[in-house]
Amino acid sequence: MQPESVWPSSNRPDDERVVITGMGLLTPLGIGQERFWNGLAEGRSGIHRVTFEQSSDLPYAIAAEVPDFDPNQYMDSKEARRMSRASQFAVAAARMALEDSGLEVNDSNRFDIGTLIANSATSPPEIEITTRTFFERGSAKINPFQFGASLPNMPASQVAIQLGLLGHSSMIGTACAASSQAIGEAAEIIRRGDAEVMLAGGSEATICRLTLACFHSMRALSTRNEDPESASRPFDRTRDGFVLGEGAGVFVLERLSAARKRGARIYAELVGYASASDAYHITAPHPDGDGAARAMMRALKRAGITPDQIDYINAHATSTPAGDVAETLAIKRALGEHAYRIPISATKSMIGHLTSAAGAVEAAATILAMKNSLIPPTINYEYADPDCDLDYVPNRARPAKMNIAMSNSFGFGGVNSVLVLQSAA
Repeated sequence: MQPESVWPSSNRPDDERVVITGMGLLTPLGIGQERFWNGLAEGRSGIHRVTFEQSSDLPYAIAAEVPDFDPNQYMDSKEARRMSRASQFAVAAARMALEDSGLEVNDSNRFDIGTLIANSATSPPEIEITTRTFFERGSAKINPFQFGASLPNMPASQVAIQLGLLGHSSMIGTACAASSQAIGEAAEIIRRGDAEVMLAGGSEATICRLTLACFHSMRALSTRNEDPESASRPFDRTRDGFVLGEGAGVFVLERLSAARKRGARIYAELVGYASASDAYHITAPHPDGDGAARAMMRALKRAGITPDQIDYINAHATSTPAGDVAETLAIKRALGEHAYRIPISATKSMIGHLTSAAGAVEAAATILAMKNSLIPPTINYEYADPDCDLDYVPNRARPAKMNIAMSNSFGFGGVNSVLVLQSAA
């Protein structure tokens, strides 16, 4: 149990304060907290050539895939065959998060435990296979479970089904901001009394020819196929697009009072959360970072803190030319002169862009950075961009004591979500 002294002053009673007591992670750097954190601390890239057979006419060949994933370790093999890869990820991450939290699901509490898992792109790899089967072999050969498995609420629903959770169940599909929103909204669900515990985060598994072709047609992807590990280079002047990734991050959230009562290990408190819309373009960020800045300012206001209390920012920073500039401008607008004194890192330089799962995995990176007093680096930073002139912690992790940190997530459609997290140590 955490001592009272570690927690910041708050006007909220403990019943309204929401903390994170468990984390489950599947990332391109490995499965589980230890492999993920060690990879970040070492500045290691999880980006490689794609494992599926590559067609010669496709000008891309790199992605950030989850290595060594065996769904049968986390669920019945028959059940696994009926799920999309994204749902398999979600179930695995949720099981890990529950085990990590020390919370036992039983008949006395399962009605009060809910699920809120972000997933935006349903299941493109499975859709690709089904479409090919339909045109090449006919409708009689289509997997009868495919349609149901591809519904966007399935990761959340499968978590509830597999773990026997009978409380609130829903999903959020706001693209790359989705899992940050899922975490923030899960806390609100707890505060309003619709759940005592929430399993919240995101899961995405979209790597396939179809998805890569779509993003390539938008000119959104990096084409550094000759050197995959250096392809994702946020804030670097030579950045040329993001690298598609996959993975999942699921948190156990509960009331501070309940966590203390059961003697739970507490990772962090979610002290601030906000979302705002650019209302500008379906894929491009507002060039001035308007919505992102407003989301950051609202999150700070809800947390009851000032910009100079932020010790670290985990940036959205996808490695796109326009996006990284817009985020830099947004940070300056929201935090003023303190923006130049805050260390900022872009962990997408190592894990690629996990789309709907990005916010949750990056929130986990933020929490682990505070826990270990070490700021992960932004790797592949070689050439300074005059339009990106903040402290991006280039190439090497940096020791630092952090008490309050911010995690940014911005999605297609102009959705901007920000989490403010307070360390428990």
